[in-house]
Amino acid sequence: MAVSLHRRTGAVAFFYWLWDGLDRTIFTAIKFSFPARFVSPFGFLGMLTFVVFVILGISGALLMFYYQPMLDRAWDSVKFINDEVPFGFHIRNIHYHGSNAMVLLAILHMYYQYFSGRYKIRNEILWATGVILGTVTILEAFTGYDVIFSERAELAISIAASLTTSIPIAGPTIRDAMFGSGFSDFVLRFYAQHVFLLPLVMLGLMAVHFPRFLVFDVPMVMAIGGAILVTGGVFPIDLGFKFEPTVPPGITVPEWYLTGLYAFLRTQYDKFVTGVLWPGLFIASFLLIPFIDRYKKFSWKDRPIITAFGITGIAQIMVTTYWGFYIPSDTTIPLVERLVIDPVFLYTVMILLVPLGFGFSYMMIKLAKESERKAKLAKDKGPKKVATINLSQKWINWLIVALLAFQVFLNIAAYNAALTGMKNISLFFIGIILIVFAGFFHLYRYGLNQAKNAPPPPPVPVHEEKPQELPQSVPSGKLPEEKSIDDSKKETKEIAPQITPPKVQADLGVGTNTIPDLGSSDLKKP
Repeated sequence: MAVSLHRRTGAVAFFYWLWDGLDRTIFTAIKFSFPARFVSPFGFLGMLTFVVFVILGISGALLMFYYQPMLDRAWDSVKFINDEVPFGFHIRNIHYHGSNAMVLLAILHMYYQYFSGRYKIRNEILWATGVILGTVTILEAFTGYDVIFSERAELAISIAASLTTSIPIAGPTIRDAMFGSGFSDFVLRFYAQHVFLLPLVMLGLMAVHFPRFLVFDVPMVMAIGGAILVTGGVFPIDLGFKFEPTVPPGITVPEWYLTGLYAFLRTQYDKFVTGVLWPGLFIASFLLIPFIDRYKKFSWKDRPIITAFGITGIAQIMVTTYWGFYIPSDTTIPLVERLVIDPVFLYTVMILLVPLGFGFSYMMIKLAKESERKAKLAKDKGPKKVATINLSQKWINWLIVALLAFQVFLNIAAYNAALTGMKNISLFFIGIILIVFAGFFHLYRYGLNQAKNAPPPPPVPVHEEKPQELPQSVPSGKLPEEKSIDDSKKETKEIAPQITPPKVQADLGVGTNTIPDLGSSDLKKP
């Protein structure tokens, strides 16, 4: 039995002790991976949503140090964080754009699961909890930007209060619980929902929704973190105008994930139908999809009706989102006419969009399926190998050196931007740093993957065998003519039977001149 002579001491021993201890806890269900090959980002959308949730928790906790959840101090405290608190601008931009990223990733994750048919692998519970989790994510983002209590937040709060009141029977009770009686402390109530109640619900749903093992891909995590920072640097979020009850509010719209609902409300139709019933039916239809989809296959091309309905739903969301953002720029038109959308026109477009969108999508899916069938039939006649880009070890090393040099430049540029007060520029550079790190790690694992592919062995030289000399068949002084190996073998086989083997004399090595009748029995000792 071999005994190791190396002992772990100091920080190394502490690290291994800590890792072994964590490995015996729930930390076992979380695996940090560094795959040797590139994996499609669509497979990591759920993991990235959870990562952004953690980023929001950390950045939100830092903002809680200075935010004051009171009606007359909320906006001023956010302004103080944005202008006076060190790195407050950065933390607030990370939190805001992180919330948008989480909503976007949750929607992409849901539609990726929808079109790929992942819910068909006996994952109905995971699908249902995912749809509910996406709805709660939108509510969490909605309460987050309302606690600022700007003019934009006041518009969203007024709409939410009216929609809640329109709910039959339980509406007024829910309104009083969420907003408070008289709306004097709704900021505190929204703050409690945003930082405690809704995150607690989301954690419970995540415990059920996520699979047994949650794999963290290091390059993808760094890439999404860098994208959030870059977005904050390019599009720094402003405070908006503080809401003043005595000043008429300006024209504004809610966040992008609520503008579709805002378009329906601008038609001045029944609030319960447009703001509660129709969104509820949309969510319920998603919940029922696993029980309606009876196709045996998973591909979107093999489930044309389900896929066409999904594409039609996306088209309706895009159209209503556009109408929610659209406000005529002509200031001579009265404010009410600029905000109100003709209900006949909007609902006519939405109704016609269903058969048109479904029919066109269904036709295109059938054409895609037919093209795939023809491509399989013509596969033997097509190219046998697809052209790929394979970098040599030399180019990989040069690219790694270039990325490291670019990292040094970015760090210096970010430091100088922070010193000169260009907050958004420094945020942008930090995001680029993370994205370059992600590219560096991806290039590194590409090199590891290439290193596993052993180079082909060098070609072995083939030596031609010389034909063997035939005994007593070639005169002395003459060389046999050159023949191929196959011919020499053939000739050898043909000549071998014609050669008379030498005779072996029995018992005595006597020559051929001896008397043939003389045998060994005739010889006697003298």
